[in-house]
Amino acid sequence: MKLLEKTLNSIGNLDKKAMSEAEERLNKLFKPLGSLGKLETIAIQLAGITGHVNNILSKKVIIVMTADNGVTEEGISVIRVETTDSVTKCILRGGAGVGVLGRHAGSELMVVDIGINIDTTFPGMINKKVRYGTGNIMKGPAMTGEEAIKAIETGIEIASEAAENGFQLVGTGEAGIGNTTTSSAILSVYADCEIEEVVGRGAGLSDEGVKNKTEVIRKAIELNSPDPSDPIDVLSKVGGLDIAGLVGCYLGCASLRLPVVIDGFISGVAALLAIKLNEKSRNFMFPSHVSAERGGRKLMECLSMEPMVYMDMRLGEGTGCALAFFIIEGAAKIINEMFTFKEAVGRDQI
Repeated sequence: MKLLEKTLNSIGNLDKKAMSEAEERLNKLFKPLGSLGKLETIAIQLAGITGHVNNILSKKVIIVMTADNGVTEEGISVIRVETTDSVTKCILRGGAGVGVLGRHAGSELMVVDIGINIDTTFPGMINKKVRYGTGNIMKGPAMTGEEAIKAIETGIEIASEAAENGFQLVGTGEAGIGNTTTSSAILSVYADCEIEEVVGRGAGLSDEGVKNKTEVIRKAIELNSPDPSDPIDVLSKVGGLDIAGLVGCYLGCASLRLPVVIDGFISGVAALLAIKLNEKSRNFMFPSHVSAERGGRKLMECLSMEPMVYMDMRLGEGTGCALAFFIIEGAAKIINEMFTFKEAVGRDQI
C-alpha cells in the first residue's frame, strides 16, 4: 500500500510553460495556424508531460499483462481458459497481433504473468504472479483488496522498470480469457446505462452467450456490491489481475511523467480506474482507438476522451497502441523537424 500511496501522491500537473512554448513553436511553423489539428494537440500534451518542447520517442515498449479469470466457469467465453497461457507464449514468440504490429512500429514488448492460473515459463516472460487466476465473481470477490493493491503495485514497478530501461513511450496491452466480462462488470458500475449496453461478444459469443454473460455480470454485481466511490473495492470484487496491473502501469507512468497509450476495451477500463484513483493521471494518457466491443464508445464517454483512430478492432494485446505510436511519433517529429516560415521562405519575404 505504501508504494501505491507514494505513487498517487507524486502525480503532478502538466507543465504549462512547456505547453505554451510548444504552442508558440507550432504557430510559427510553415503551415496555416492549427492546420495539423490533433497532431498539434498531441505535441503540446507531450511537452506538458515531459517538460520539453522537443521530444524524441525512438524507444517504445508495450507492456502486456496476462492473467486468468475464475468467471470462465460460467461459460462466458467460447475459448478454453488454458488458452491464456498459449496466447502469452505466442506473444513472446512474436507471432501474435501485438508482436507483428509492435515490430512494425519499432516497439519492444514486456510480457508479464500477473495471474495465469498455472505455473508457466517461457523465454522473455516476466513472472510477477500475484495469484493463480481470480475467483469466480458469481460466487464471491475476484480477489482480496490486498491482492488488488499488490497487483496495482506490480504494474507500478513494471512502469518504473520501463523508465529505467530508457523507454520514452509506453503502450498497454493484456491477454486473459474472460477479461471482457470483468471489464464490462467494472464499466457497468461506472457507466450511466443498462448493463446490456456494455456487454459484447468477446471472443465470439452467440446471442445466447451474450445473454448469459450479461446475467452473470448482473448477478456478480448484485452479489458483491462493489462500491463506486472506492475503485479498489470495485476492482477487487468484479475485476481482474490483468486490469489491476494495467492500473498500476498508468499510475506509474503518470508519476514518472512518461507518456502512456491506452489500447482497447480492457486497457481502457483499467485507465478509467486509474483516473478514479487520481484524476491527474488522465493528463499522461493517449487513447489509441475505440474498441468495436460493445461498450467501447460508452467507455470513451466515461473517459472523456476521443480516440485517434476508428478501425473496428477488438483484439486487445496492445495492437491499437502499436498503430497509435506512429501518430504520436509523427506529432513529435512535426514540432522537431518542420520549418518555420522564416526557415522556409526567408526572413525578408515574411
